[in-house]
Amino acid sequence: MSGADFLLDPRLQADTQHVVSLPLCEVLLMKDARFAWLILVPRQAGCAEILDLPESARDLLWQEINQVAAVLREVVPCDKLNLGALGNIVRQLHVHVVARREGDAAWPGPVWGSGTATPYSNDELSSLAQGLRQRLSPLSLA
Repeated sequence: MSGADFLLDPRLQADTQHVVSLPLCEVLLMKDARFAWLILVPRQAGCAEILDLPESARDLLWQEINQVAAVLREVVPCDKLNLGALGNIVRQLHVHVVARREGDAAWPGPVWGSGTATPYSNDELSSLAQGLRQRLSPLSLA
């Protein structure tokens, strides 16, 4: 299915702040100040798994994951980057890129299902999203 049929899952819409649109993916910032956590959502309707994407889109997805991960690590220093495409709750294909710090709220376990999200202040959310957007904009659809 084409990107024209794409609709963002309502849960992703509610839990995130839009950062930028890359050629394949929407880049979203999770609204949980405990972790610097980005989500890439390919604009491909009906995809639940990476293998559901056409080969060319899979290649582009990995390029965008690498680019977003590099920018996240630049903006938010971290000890480890976690990548995941679980989809157990939200079936729409999406890839998590999470900057982890030793001793963070879930360390060394996974962030998924760990505790209760801590909201960013409006200023913190805006500032982090803008910093990410500035570094990712040269790669965007803009």
